[in-house]
Amino acid sequence: MPTPPDISDILADYEFLEPDDRYRLLIDLGKGLEPMPDPLKTDATLVRGCSAAVWVYPTRTDDGRLHFLADSNAAITKGIIALVLLTVQDATPAAILATDIEGALAPFDLKNQLSSNRTQGIPNMIALIRATASRYAG
Repeated sequence: MPTPPDISDILADYEFLEPDDRYRLLIDLGKGLEPMPDPLKTDATLVRGCSAAVWVYPTRTDDGRLHFLADSNAAITKGIIALVLLTVQDATPAAILATDIEGALAPFDLKNQLSSNRTQGIPNMIALIRATASRYAG
């Protein structure tokens, strides 16, 4: 599996793009997600409150880090969850809980770049990731 891009590198590219190109960048991020097997796309892994279907499934590495598989049935939303995961992927539960995910995403200004339908589920994606980290940290 190739190393995922660093969120600061993504932001550096994103800041210089026109709105249509920003959409394409998000779509490309989503395309770069590790494939999530269909049997993992269940009601239990579904993120509530998203206008599109979004699934997030945590796995735990041998050294206790959390690795998330994710998918969506909408290309832009898949890119958004990919962006969210860049902030926490393969971190320890404690590190995830200490990460300011919202702060890391703030420079992307997604609420002003995308429609409210596209961004309404972001807090729920983040909450699910934090809840998962909390379960594993305890």
